Amino acid sequence: MLNGVINIDKPRGISSSLAVSRVRRALGVRKAGHMGTLDPMGEGVLVMGVGKCTRLFDYFLGKSKTYEASFKFGMTTDTLDITGAVTGETAHIPTMSDIISALPRLIGKISQLPPQYSAKSVGGRRAYELARKGIAAELRPSEVTVYSFLPIGEIGENEYMFSVECSSGTYIRSLCRDLAESLGSLAVMTSLRRTRCGAFTIDDAVSPDEARAENVIPPEKALAGLPFVEAPSEQFKRLSCGVPIDLPGVPDGPFALGCAGVFFGIASRGERGVRVTVNLREDEV
Repeated sequence: MLNGVINIDKPRGISSSLAVSRVRRALGVRKAGHMGTLDPMGEGVLVMGVGKCTRLFDYFLGKSKTYEASFKFGMTTDTLDITGAVTGETAHIPTMSDIISALPRLIGKISQLPPQYSAKSVGGRRAYELARKGIAAELRPSEVTVYSFLPIGEIGENEYMFSVECSSGTYIRSLCRDLAESLGSLAVMTSLRRTRCGAFTIDDAVSPDEARAENVIPPEKALAGLPFVEAPSEQFKRLSCGVPIDLPGVPDGPFALGCAGVFFGIASRGERGVRVTVNLREDEV
């Protein structure tokens, strides 16, 4: 059974769920899932877990990401991107100089209001489901971090390309809205390409329909960014039974754990000792 992580280049115009379906079909597997939604109009890196590595959702969801996005000034829509219905227009168009001056205000830890058309859960329902029925969801601002927000250049009339490096949970459409509002203007996102998610980059991504078994990265390599600890072989049975073990000198946070040549997955220290928190052993159900 395939078990690992695959770096997919999602094409524009399909949902993340449809991309997963295509990967399942291409690999001939039943169990696969993406590690963080990319909007249908977005394209680029979409990390997926295959087999037991679907359990790594929380681990990859928190990774920082890098995007290339284009914003067109002069109007806004209900979705904050070019696919939505126009809800406002303005003749005030900022210059590149104006934009460069405003960008620093959106770098660092910022409070960001998610778009109405988003996957945020409100009362057990997705915000976009309510928005499609004409109901405005009561969304709360979230704290996100924008590590860099750089202009790439002008690509069309009133349209500019940007590079953004940000924390998980950042909406690029909201950055577009907030940048325009800070300049007394309006803008919509016209394109979005995710070029990196954690250690996975667009250069190594494959299209959903071309996914093959050799593209699936084993769990131990997919988690190479975590510290690795090899437990003494005599602890193998206790670890296999889910029993905490005494293992001095381990990192304070989560780490990758192996024992007797077997990769167990992600472990951490608790009050009773070290235990496996995400079991990725291939010989386990």
